Amino acid sequence: MQTSDKPTGTYPGRRELDLPVTIFEVMSRLSEEHGAINLGQGFPDDRGPADVLEAAAAALLEGWNQYPSMMGTPELRRAVAEHGRRFYGLDLDWKTETMVTSGATEALTACLLGLIEPGDEVVLFQPMYDSYLPIVRLAGGVPRFVTLTGPDWSFSRADLEAAFSAKTKLVVINDPLNPAAKVYTRAELELLAEFVLRFDAYAVCDEVYEHIVFDGRAHIPLMTLPGMRERCLKIGSAGKTFSLTGWKVGYVSAAPHLLQPVAKAHQFLTFTTPPNLQTAVAYGLGKDDAYFAGLAATLGAKRDRLSAGLAAAGLEVLPSAGTYFVTADIRATGFDGDDRAFCRWLTAEAGVAAIPVSAFYVENAPATVIRFCFSKSDAVLDEAVARLARRFRR
Repeated sequence: MQTSDKPTGTYPGRRELDLPVTIFEVMSRLSEEHGAINLGQGFPDDRGPADVLEAAAAALLEGWNQYPSMMGTPELRRAVAEHGRRFYGLDLDWKTETMVTSGATEALTACLLGLIEPGDEVVLFQPMYDSYLPIVRLAGGVPRFVTLTGPDWSFSRADLEAAFSAKTKLVVINDPLNPAAKVYTRAELELLAEFVLRFDAYAVCDEVYEHIVFDGRAHIPLMTLPGMRERCLKIGSAGKTFSLTGWKVGYVSAAPHLLQPVAKAHQFLTFTTPPNLQTAVAYGLGKDDAYFAGLAATLGAKRDRLSAGLAAAGLEVLPSAGTYFVTADIRATGFDGDDRAFCRWLTAEAGVAAIPVSAFYVENAPATVIRFCFSKSDAVLDEAVARLARRFRR
């Protein structure tokens, strides 16, 4: 019998990325263990628009079910270009400036792998979605962090001066921002654009929540600012726009010189996306203005419903300008512990699961802010509020 002197748990040729189990998986497992209401993971619990589902079903039964073009079906790419023109005044050539991906995370991966050379510096705003940093490191990039803190989650000129350098290749911006529910102002975007131009950099713009902004705000793509058209890659998500996160349909819009290297990375990731879902998303992007306005209004009402319950339980609710999320500061509760301990306690003792915002930081994290997802049915939100009320009345 042969034996090996290799240490247990190592594998030949394995590249060590030191990747942890995501906080979403950790809290979801804890939620299941305690029978908690899971307001941690960010997905809706409804079925999505019936007509979009019907379009997908019809395309599955009656349409093409073999490989579509690697770049996406012409139908959906035309719809993405028209969506950019309709909502933001962007003039996009669907043939050379749009690409379909299997979700926004794949779009991000293709963008970063396609553009980053080993040693390039990448500016990241924290808190940040948890996939950004591993992808940057996988591509050989060197992260440089801009730290945002509540309640305004903004940045200054000095912050950007400290993060940008002659080695900066690109910046990743998430707007609206998960987990902080921040929608950047024009002034903030103009300041960022100034640095992108000054350092001859690019911007990967994660805009999956572009249609989920509240209180009369307007989403402003960085791409629409002067000088940014040739430097931005705009990422959108059908999963967020149509409450169909399991479909994993994303899209990238960018100038040809940026999209070409991204497409080369994409071809060796997922290569393509189910054609019937592409047909349905193309249909959905053409829905009337009432749909998009209604999406924001419905989710805004859910934000208010949950926020009121959180405030009644003694949490300090921070502003939520967009996304599926609302954040809250736990200090007023008198809890003796940080946000991670509080989320574990809340799941076990109150039966409601949330996410510690410190999990979205690498350094200088606040220790008292947690995130709740409100893209759930009113009945689920009401039960969560009732559980919090019972626990905090003790």
